[in-house]
Amino acid sequence: MTLAAAYEMTSGRLWSLVGVAFGLGGVLWVVVRRGRSGVVALVCGGVGIVLGAMVVLMAKGGPGTGYGIVGGYFSLVLGVAAAVAGWLAIRRGVRAGARRAG
Repeated sequence: MTLAAAYEMTSGRLWSLVGVAFGLGGVLWVVVRRGRSGVVALVCGGVGIVLGAMVVLMAKGGPGTGYGIVGGYFSLVLGVAAAVAGWLAIRRGVRAGARRAG
């Protein structure tokens, strides 16, 4: 493997970056919206989890082999964070609605 080949954008790296983008987007959505509308964050987190798990399960090597396994783990972590934040935002919205109604 040449030095230039170690820095190429492989399909595993690309999918892990897409998963990281979804996970980070979900987390930022909840932060920017201050806990409102958690459905978008929940969906983005789910996509990040699925893509991260797919990359990690399909990788045939460890870090530095070009399979994107490190990015896959980042995608899993950010996806879980976005999903939890989205779920908490939805739950807070339901509780606030119940307080107003009752």
